[in-house]
Amino acid sequence: MKSLFATIVAVMSFISCAQTQSNNVVDIESGNITPNKKEAVATFAEGCFWHAEIVFQSLKGVRDAVSGYAGGHTKNPDYETVCTGSTGHAETVQVYYDSSVISFETLVDAFFASQDPTTLNRQGNDVGTEYRSIAFYRNSREKEIINDAIKKLTDAKKYKNKIVTEVVPFTKFYPAEDYHQEFIKLNPGNSYVKNVSIPDFLKFKKEFKGNFK
Repeated sequence: MKSLFATIVAVMSFISCAQTQSNNVVDIESGNITPNKKEAVATFAEGCFWHAEIVFQSLKGVRDAVSGYAGGHTKNPDYETVCTGSTGHAETVQVYYDSSVISFETLVDAFFASQDPTTLNRQGNDVGTEYRSIAFYRNSREKEIINDAIKKLTDAKKYKNKIVTEVVPFTKFYPAEDYHQEFIKLNPGNSYVKNVSIPDFLKFKKEFKGNFK
């Protein structure tokens, strides 16, 4: 019984991104969300933003991916209120990239390859509207690229179930608290990071045909 209890505790310690917090506050370069000259910006939500952050940061041409919130109606949301589901926001990353090195099409392909876009309001054990899949677009061309990617995956019968990713115009991005930025890099011993984030990322890196740093 003691062994079983220990196992349950261990599992619960990494069951959800939302249940794991850190008091670590860092002064991050990515706190500046103004793009550099000749730099483009893309915005995606695909579950826990810690995971999405390292996915996009691993790709050549991406300078940074900043964790934050988007897609909702509440101004200046914080982590605690977003987790209640009342703000309408989803955990999101804003990606800063050099379009001469990596295309928006490749970013969209990476977005779909690093998640299960058929699960509504969840990714794995992370459940709630804040974990829904959203591809934001800034112009008609980006919208077309996203929809083309969805059609391609659907036609190829990549998934058994229907893709439920929202395709919506970008409006506003709110950076998350400092302790969420670079969370995996700064907290390698965290149970969720070791048992969920890293395995998911390694699976993505093995399967995605992209140029990695």
